[in-house]
Amino acid sequence: MSLEMLLRAIPVVLTGLKLTLLITLAAFAVGQIVALPVALGRVSKFRLLRGATWLYTFLLRGSPLLVQLFILYYGLAQFPAVRSSVFWPILRDPVYCAILAIGINSSAYVAEVIAGGIRKIPAGQFEACISLGLSRRRTFIDVVLPQTYRAIFPSIGNEIILVLKASSLASAVTVMEMTGAARAFTAKTYAPFEVFIVAGLVYLLVGFVFSLIFRVSESALFRSTGLGSSKAAAAGRRPAEVAS
Repeated sequence: MSLEMLLRAIPVVLTGLKLTLLITLAAFAVGQIVALPVALGRVSKFRLLRGATWLYTFLLRGSPLLVQLFILYYGLAQFPAVRSSVFWPILRDPVYCAILAIGINSSAYVAEVIAGGIRKIPAGQFEACISLGLSRRRTFIDVVLPQTYRAIFPSIGNEIILVLKASSLASAVTVMEMTGAARAFTAKTYAPFEVFIVAGLVYLLVGFVFSLIFRVSESALFRSTGLGSSKAAAAGRRPAEVAS
């Protein structure tokens, strides 16, 4: 291993850090936004809606993310209707395609996590809300969501790490984020070991920062509210079904 090559690789890899963070944060946001309605469909009392959202999560979780990215970036471009649509300026851009593909893929996993959190809420809490005269909307906003997100918050923190690692696949569609920059530098220097050691360390550092942020956020948001006890209380109880 060459120390000189290792030092030369650092600024090259860091040139893609900004784009890596952009893809990670944007895809994570897309995943969280899409996941909530899908999760509500997964726990809906309507069989057709449950089936449609199950199929959505099954297809996205069961197929490789790289294949989904190729279909979105290369596959859809073959259809004239897509190229003439208002979505074409987004779908022809590799960065936007990477954000959409990674975000939509993430939403399938997060939706199942949210749905699982909703199912663990004791049925008695829903009955209590009905007896208090709370509407279904207020029950969902004031009772269901706070407890669900408290229970799954560590899983959401893990998800942003997975999205960060998935962002490296954007280099497969010519995006010059950290992995793309590392591959381009390797093609010039034929020193993959040094370059990807640097890239791996940067990914590790960014992932650690994200983990620390979520850990501090969890402490600030939830520990003072006393919501942490709801998860233990829900264990072994009969799950409730929430209508969408």
